[in-house]
Amino acid sequence: MKKITVKKQTEIVPPPSLLQAPPISRVILYVQNMPKAAEFYQTYFGLQEVVTDHSDLIHLISPSGGCALTLLQASKGQKIGQSIVKLVFDVEDVETFKKNSTERGLTFGVTHRGADYEFANARDPAKNLVQISSRRFAKK
Repeated sequence: MKKITVKKQTEIVPPPSLLQAPPISRVILYVQNMPKAAEFYQTYFGLQEVVTDHSDLIHLISPSGGCALTLLQASKGQKIGQSIVKLVFDVEDVETFKKNSTERGLTFGVTHRGADYEFANARDPAKNLVQISSRRFAKK
């Protein structure tokens, strides 16, 4: 495991390659009622909805920065109160990242293609969902 150098308490020197350490850009929550969950995060945490062309999700951001929160419809098989989270890492080139990850022992599933982005999923050792996505780099 590569250690990072901390110069000041609030300043961390990033690793040399984002290909090796992409930022966590958003957390996906699977919820039974997307509008109700969005209202909760807007009311109590001040998140703001970002209008998108995607009717199957609600994307929320904080005016102060940090990770975004994306709400997706939970499947009928998911129990209320069950923690369902997916960590999303932004990468410009999904296929290259997949290839490099496979060489290091992490295999992602099939690459899915949206209108202007790609993504692929894997699981961490605790079986949590992890996604690499080029959505952040999509042409608006």
